[in-house]
Amino acid sequence: MQTKLLIIIPCYNEEVTIAGLLNELFAVEFTLNFKVVVAVVNDCSKDHTKKVVQQFKDVVLLDLPMNLGIGGAMQTGYRYAHNNRFDLAIQMDGDGQHPPTEINKLLQHWHTVKTNIVIGSRFISKQGYQSSILRRGGINYLKWINRLFTGKMIHDCTSGFRLFDRKAITAAVRYYPDEYPEPESLVSFSKAGLTISEVAVCMKKRQGGQSSIRYSSQLYYIVKVTIAMFYSFIRKQ
Repeated sequence: MQTKLLIIIPCYNEEVTIAGLLNELFAVEFTLNFKVVVAVVNDCSKDHTKKVVQQFKDVVLLDLPMNLGIGGAMQTGYRYAHNNRFDLAIQMDGDGQHPPTEINKLLQHWHTVKTNIVIGSRFISKQGYQSSILRRGGINYLKWINRLFTGKMIHDCTSGFRLFDRKAITAAVRYYPDEYPEPESLVSFSKAGLTISEVAVCMKKRQGGQSSIRYSSQLYYIVKVTIAMFYSFIRKQ
């Protein structure tokens, strides 16, 4: 029996990049036996993202009537995975940062170690785009905050390139942080007893659009995420 894999791509104003990403994705040859479905979560984009995605007949379009932010968009994708009984789900950004050819690394790692969550990390082998010095400093800080709250050393705790098994999908359906969710969710998932591992991947610089975390907002991001991680640490399951 084939393993059912859902690839979830949250999108907000990604009309410039999403077609190229989907074309690359459909060209990937998977090294393991999976039944692969691609779902794009259109988070009420103001550009032509929806029209571009609709041109791909093999893509499931989850079109949100209002903007929920990255956390709400991802939880929508995980709800779809849960309701349709997918065995695995992989989330990847719609801006081209996560090359589809790197998906096999997450799948091979999961096949070997069978952790509930596999994170694609750009900081293990330090190949590909490494982000700005300022942002790397913030990620390094969050790495140590995450270790404080979880006891786990996750080098790329802000990575949005992640694989969830069925147990992790169920946990994400029950609770998923809304704003800047990646670091906070690791605290929540660790408290829930999920196992987490990392595998080295090669990422690119975003291929279009603008990041929601710019220089003027990076201090706000660090403070807010730190508070959110602490709240998840003390929150009852």
